[in-house]
Amino acid sequence: MSLPPGFLDELRTRTSLSQVVGRKVMWDQRKSNQGRGDMWAPCPFHQEKTASFHVDDQKGFYYCFGCHAKGDAISFIRETENMGFMEAVELLAREVGMSMPARDPKAQEKADRRGQLADVMEQAVQFYRLQLRTGAAAAARDYLAGRGLGEAALERWEIGFAPEARRACTEHLTGKGVPLDLVVAAGLAAHPDGGGEAYDRFRGRIVFPIRDARGRAIALGGRAMDPNARAKYLNSPETELFDKGRSLYNHGPARAAAGKGKTLLVAEGYMDVIALAEAGFAAAVAPLGTAITVDQLNLIWRIAPEPVIALDGDTAGLRAAMRLIDIALPLLEPGRSLRFCLMPPGQDPDDVIRAGGAPAMQKLLDRAQPMVALLWRRETEGKSFDSPERRAALDKSLREAIRKIADASVRAHYGDEIKRLRGALFGGPPAPPRGQGARAWTRTPSGPTPGAKQSFLAASADAAGDRLREAVILAVILRHPTLLPVFEDALESLECHGADHQSLRQALLQNRNATPDELCGKVFETAGEDLVEKLLAQSHIRVIPAIRNGEDTEQAKLCVAEELAKLSARRGAERELTEAMQDIGSLVDEGLTWRLGQAAEARARADQGQGDDEVEYEVGPNGARIRREERDAFADLLAKIEFAKHGRRPH
Repeated sequence: MSLPPGFLDELRTRTSLSQVVGRKVMWDQRKSNQGRGDMWAPCPFHQEKTASFHVDDQKGFYYCFGCHAKGDAISFIRETENMGFMEAVELLAREVGMSMPARDPKAQEKADRRGQLADVMEQAVQFYRLQLRTGAAAAARDYLAGRGLGEAALERWEIGFAPEARRACTEHLTGKGVPLDLVVAAGLAAHPDGGGEAYDRFRGRIVFPIRDARGRAIALGGRAMDPNARAKYLNSPETELFDKGRSLYNHGPARAAAGKGKTLLVAEGYMDVIALAEAGFAAAVAPLGTAITVDQLNLIWRIAPEPVIALDGDTAGLRAAMRLIDIALPLLEPGRSLRFCLMPPGQDPDDVIRAGGAPAMQKLLDRAQPMVALLWRRETEGKSFDSPERRAALDKSLREAIRKIADASVRAHYGDEIKRLRGALFGGPPAPPRGQGARAWTRTPSGPTPGAKQSFLAASADAAGDRLREAVILAVILRHPTLLPVFEDALESLECHGADHQSLRQALLQNRNATPDELCGKVFETAGEDLVEKLLAQSHIRVIPAIRNGEDTEQAKLCVAEELAKLSARRGAERELTEAMQDIGSLVDEGLTWRLGQAAEARARADQGQGDDEVEYEVGPNGARIRREERDAFADLLAKIEFAKHGRRPH
C-alpha cells in the first residue's frame, strides 16, 4: 500500500531510535550522552568488543564505524527482525500509537477478497489435519512414522491427509457455508473441462500447508500415496493468494530463525525442510515444485546474505545447482552470494539426517563450497583440455559466465579465483595482482614487456593528477562542511592515493554526524591538526575559488562534483585500457605503448593547466572532451585487439 505524504516523517519523529535500538544492545555509559541523545554501543550487526555503533537520537539515524551499517528506526527493525518494509512500519506505528492510513476502496476490496480466501484455506488445512486421524489415513501415518515424524512433529507442521473421495473437502466447506466460487478461487477445487460438478484437487495425498511470511495459509502441497500417481508431488495452482515463483515453504519460521543467527538452508522439498528443522537446522526453506526463480532468490537474500543451497546428491540435484548459477551470477553483490552443499550420491538431506543425525549434516554444511567452485566444476568436470582449441573454448565459456556479474568488484574477484584455478589445472603463470579484473587470467604468459608496463600501466603523471583532485575534494568539503551529506556516498567509494588522503577521508566519514560548525574541529581531533594544515597549505589548494570564498556553497558543490566526475572517468578509462592490454598480451608493441604514454602525459599536462591552449580536443559521444592524442592511441589499441581476435581490421 502507498502511504500518505508526511506519515513516515511523523512516525520517525514520534519514535525514539535509542529505545528501539536499546532492546538489542547494551549502551556504553562512558561514551554515551543520554541527555543529548548521543548513544554508543557494540554493533548488533557484527562481532566486536568496542562501542563503534553510534545512535543520534535527535536526527533519528544510526551508523557503525566498523561495518558501516546505517539507517533509521525502520531499517533497524527490518534488519534485526528480518521484516519487510510495511511490516516494520506497522510494528513501529503500533508502538507509538499511530493508526495506519486507510486503504483506497479498490485496494481494500482486494485485501478483503484475499482475507476471505485465506480463511477458506485455513478451514481446509484444519479439515485435512482431522482426516489424518481417520482409518483411511493409516497408510499415510505409517509412512510419516517411517520418516521419523512423531505426533508432536505432525502437529508442528500441521500435516494432513486428503482422502480418495472426489468431493470430500468441497462438500465439507460448502456445508459450512463457504461459497463454491471461493473454494475454486482458493485452488482447492476445479471444474472438469467438459463441465459438471467441481472436484477436489487433492485426493489420496499427504497434505503440507504452505504459509506466507506472515503465517497465512496460501496454498497446499500434496505427496501422493499411490506410487503410480501421475505426479508424486502436487502444489496448489496459482491463485490470488499464491504465486508459486514468489513463495517459499517455511518462509516465516526460517526468517525468524535466521534472524537469531541460524544458517539459512535451501532444500528441494517439504520433507527435506521438515527433516532439517526437526534436527535443529530451523532456518530451512524450499522452492515450491520449481527451480529457484529470481524472485525466490531475492526473497532468500532478504532473509540471509549467504544461504547454503543443500541439494540432493543425484543428477537432478547437480543439474538444479548448475541452473541456479546462471540465475544468480547477474545478481551477485559484495556480501550477497550463495554456497552449495551437495549431498552424497543418491541421498537427500532427510536421508543424511536419518543415517547420521545432525552431526552428519553439519559436517557436510561445514564443507559447503562457494559458487565460484561450482562454476569451475561445471565448466571443467569430465572434459579434456589436451589441445589449445579446447583450452580456448574453456576460456571463452568462463569469460562469458563471469561477464554476467554486474558488480565490478565481485566480477574482478571471480576473475582472480578462476585465474588461480586455471593455473592449478594447466600450470600457468601466477595469479595477477588483486583488482586487475575478470579478463586478467586470459593473458598469455608472454604478456606486455616491462617497458610497456612501466609507460602504460604505471603512469606517474596520472597518479599525481589523481592526488591533486583528491586534495581539492577533501579541502573543499572541509571548507564547506554542509557539503558532506551531499557527497557522503561518493566519499565512501573514493579510492585515495596515500595514507594522508585516506586518513582525511576516513576522518570526514567518521564525523559525518557532527554539525557543520563542529566538523572541522572533529576532523582536527581525528586525523590530526598537522594533516589538515598540510592539505590546506598546498599552493594549488589556496587559489581555488571555492576555498577562497567560504560563502558560495553552490560553487563549491560544482567544484567537488566536477573533480569526482573527472576522477571517475579517468579511472574507468584506465581500467578499460588495462583489461584491453591484458586481452591482447604480447601483441602490444613498444610503438603503441609510446603513443599511449604520450597521450597520458598530454592529459596530465592539460589537467594541471600546462600548455592547455596547445591541446586539440574533440567532443566524444557522451559530450566529454577527448584529446586527439588519446583518441589516436585508443583507436590504435582497438585495431590491435580486433586484429588479434578476428584477424581483421575494425571498420
